[in-house]
Amino acid sequence: MAGLWLLLASPAAGEAGTTARTLLTQASYLAASVFFILGLKSLTKADTARRGMQQAAVGMLLAIVGTLIVEQIVEYQWILAGLVIGTVIGYPLGTRVPMTAMPQRIAISHMFGALAASLVGIAEYLHQGARLDGVTMGALGFEVLFGSLTVTGSFMAFGKLQEFLPGRPVTFPGQNAVNISVFAATLGLWIYLIIEPGAAWAFWAMTGLAFLIGISLVLPIGGADMPVVVSLLNSYAGLAASATGFAIGNTVLIIAGALDGASGFILSIIMSKAMNRSFGNVIFGAFGSAPTASAKTAAGLTVKSISAEDAAIQLGYASKVIVVPGYGMAVAQAQHTVRELAELIEKKGGEVKYAIHPVAGRMPGHMNVLLAEANVPYDRMYDMDEINEEFKDADVALVIGANDVVNPAAKTDKGSPIYGMPILNVDQAKSIIVMKRSMNAGFAGIENELFYDAKTSMLFGDAKGSLTKLVAEVKTL
Repeated sequence: MAGLWLLLASPAAGEAGTTARTLLTQASYLAASVFFILGLKSLTKADTARRGMQQAAVGMLLAIVGTLIVEQIVEYQWILAGLVIGTVIGYPLGTRVPMTAMPQRIAISHMFGALAASLVGIAEYLHQGARLDGVTMGALGFEVLFGSLTVTGSFMAFGKLQEFLPGRPVTFPGQNAVNISVFAATLGLWIYLIIEPGAAWAFWAMTGLAFLIGISLVLPIGGADMPVVVSLLNSYAGLAASATGFAIGNTVLIIAGALDGASGFILSIIMSKAMNRSFGNVIFGAFGSAPTASAKTAAGLTVKSISAEDAAIQLGYASKVIVVPGYGMAVAQAQHTVRELAELIEKKGGEVKYAIHPVAGRMPGHMNVLLAEANVPYDRMYDMDEINEEFKDADVALVIGANDVVNPAAKTDKGSPIYGMPILNVDQAKSIIVMKRSMNAGFAGIENELFYDAKTSMLFGDAKGSLTKLVAEVKTL
């Protein structure tokens, strides 16, 4: 390796130096691709997820190093400026953004990645234009098309998650017809460019319409469905990156983009199933509006409130407790107190397990990451399919800030917008304690039948404060 670097540095290296650069770049790309694949594999399990992120980071570093030594680069000042600016922006995004804001951070990251792909495609077209052959133009046009719609789509998703855009679906009559027509026109311009690469007007029209498509696809989708949208946009960004690789002849972009696109697409399908959403509607938008039938209301029903002292008695003497974490736990940053409470219950002879719904929180794995951060053992966290049959044997189900993912209306009320969505069988537990700030509805905007169940007791207040009181009370038992 040292010999290769000396060869690169030699002024008289000539053709041998060029060959060495190419070999070193391709070796770096191959190693990067291997690390990307290993990283994805490791991310499939909670106990190896941290290692997966590290492997992916090493792969990205190798890809960057391999790219920096390609012979086409003649000046480095702009690259260095980009490195500095990217570090200044990226470091705070990675270290200071709280877990509760991670979904919108991911959305804005997709926007930057897609913007980079789009700008590369635009720069390549400005550089070559009519000299492009049909195949290269097809890849470049695909890159700009999907990159551009991902830019605006990701920004719309970020705005809805950050709540400076309406979280409700924004729709108008004939919206799907308009969306499909615009998309068809954009595809038509792309095909025309493959035949006539020199038609600059068609290129800019396609780019502008692609930006418009991103807005029109995401605005009609409700905030509750944003995790699926973010995952799908991740897939689009991967497709754009892969097309970039084809357009400029970069193998690592082709591989990484294909991995990103395929994994994002598969995750979108899994999440759609977990939320009982039609994947076709996810792709074409306007699937966040309420159904025609109305969900049940809580008129005439009452809830049963409970004190921290009474809740502590139930938990302290329970043989089996299943904890169901939700977004409320994430907002309160209460995961460490949850772990402390669980340890106290276990010291008194009880068994504690954690039930994780696929879309609990704002993105897949949200709850797993928070609990792992609090040193909750990985073998205590169970996916919905693994633990649902155990609720009927649980003395207490402790629901912390979860709402729609435990709502029995998904099984009983055909008029509910979440009807058919797989949920955690919390209603089958012998006793249920729900921790919430108030009786406000969840993301789906409907009443939760579980809160009015005769077995359910409501412990109102901030999750962390209520859990702290529970810990203190259990210690006195």
